[in-house]
Amino acid sequence: MKTQPLSNLRFMLPMFRMLAFAAIAVSCSVSAAGENGFVSESPLRRVEYWQLRSETINAELENRAALPAVKLVFLGDSITDFWQLGENPWVRGQKFGIDSWKPAFVEGLPENRALNMGISGDRTEHVLYRIQPKTAGGLGQLDAPELDPEFIVLMIGINNTWAQEDPVVESVFAGIVSVLDAVHVRKPKARIILQSLLPTNDEVRNRDVVVPVNARIKDLAARQPHAAYTVFLDLYPLFTDSTGKQKTAFFVTDGVHPNDAGYRAWSATLLPFLRSERNP
Repeated sequence: MKTQPLSNLRFMLPMFRMLAFAAIAVSCSVSAAGENGFVSESPLRRVEYWQLRSETINAELENRAALPAVKLVFLGDSITDFWQLGENPWVRGQKFGIDSWKPAFVEGLPENRALNMGISGDRTEHVLYRIQPKTAGGLGQLDAPELDPEFIVLMIGINNTWAQEDPVVESVFAGIVSVLDAVHVRKPKARIILQSLLPTNDEVRNRDVVVPVNARIKDLAARQPHAAYTVFLDLYPLFTDSTGKQKTAFFVTDGVHPNDAGYRAWSATLLPFLRSERNP
């Protein structure tokens, strides 16, 4: 990877803050407060959020008796991960997606029973490591034969636009293709819903990277051999306004992650899309 100029670091700050605050939130959730009622005055072992998420996913995968009921596997980064969170731990008064996740993918129709395998901070290379078989040195998170989903719902790549490899569009696209191909090898019977990247609050990033990447993966999904097992879901227009800018009402203040309203809109789009794929 090429060294990035210091000016690029300003684009990375929202992601770094999110990951740092996630670690704080996890740590605070397991800590006893000090005599004044503050977590800040007591010793506390640091627990990284992504490590906890990986351990949680691995524990779910160990419950082999429950895996046959899983019809949807959601695979991705924090945008997928935070669909399972409620109150935003970092900004009071904001919510993530739990209120649309639970009724749709936990308590809803059995054919939509889902396992969320999103992990905050993941790039394409990290997902590749997670789904690489244990026999090949990976985490083997798609190894279990009992896990036989009808659909794998994939969104990955936006984190590769920070601390990027150049040329950035080609590198992000190549990473997405590698994940798509690896998922198909691991679960060849599953139909993969390849979702577009969402718009960020950086119009230059959207114009120069996100939109071109989305165009390339849309074309990829329409051509063989990928068209045989992949369908593209373009969420980008859902999250933009009439001028093509990010619809801020659908995002938390970091400008990257959807809020409760954004996740509700996503769910309201994905559920009928799943129905149409089952009944073409």
